[in-house]
Amino acid sequence: MQTFVSSSDAAFTELGGGTRRRVLAHNGEMMAVEVSFDAGAVGSDHSHPHTQISYVLSGEFTYHIGSEAHTMKKGDSIIVPGGSIHGCACVTAGTLLDVFAPMREDFLK
Repeated sequence: MQTFVSSSDAAFTELGGGTRRRVLAHNGEMMAVEVSFDAGAVGSDHSHPHTQISYVLSGEFTYHIGSEAHTMKKGDSIIVPGGSIHGCACVTAGTLLDVFAPMREDFLK
């Protein structure tokens, strides 16, 4: 665990389909992750046991939890309860800041 994380020390991982992420600060209790999307890229439906907050740093996204969908723009945020099926489609290229509690150990492998 690092207390201070420089953006130059946090490398992006290409996820395919016009998405990439980089893990920022984290400890056993929580994690911040920056996820960048090209226009048209999709964050496929998925679920995980972690509580997640997504904050839109830039761009425009159609984000859904289950069957409820909303258009989200810069400054908007959403909380995703653990176990909920969710995903997003990027309308205008942009970046999300995702915070997970507890941290996503699978993102460190």
